Amino acid sequence: MTTYIIELQAEADATGIDEIALERLAAHALEAEHVGRPAELSILLADDAVVRELNCSYRGADAATDVLSFAQREGDDFARPDGAVPHLGDVVISLDTARRQAAEYAQAPQDEVAHLLVHGILHLLGYDHERSDDERAMRAREDAILGAGHHH
Repeated sequence: MTTYIIELQAEADATGIDEIALERLAAHALEAEHVGRPAELSILLADDAVVRELNCSYRGADAATDVLSFAQREGDDFARPDGAVPHLGDVVISLDTARRQAAEYAQAPQDEVAHLLVHGILHLLGYDHERSDDERAMRAREDAILGAGHHH
């Protein structure tokens, strides 16, 4: 198998969201970041309630947020059965928050969800934005993957 396995699940109302385009974008982002193949990525489109619960449980923040990333590659490599596809992790996007942000930034919800997806994938791959130089590097990668002019 020489491909990326992208598993997208919508647990919230995804009306107006092109899930196939998001799967293609996820594969494009992994390719752009030179992630070895095969590799698996899970994407969950959820509502604020689900994201708030996850944010509280795993980050101690009792609030909804736009995107959460749960990397499976942190620390030492986990033992995998021979031939098992490496699972990069999970990206969880709140469609409620994405739609609010899209309205705030005067852009289509699809564009905001696409931005959040790439942002979440970059977090899985080790990028962060705690320091300004790290934020600039992460933004540059987002621009390269999504194309310039997408930012808020």
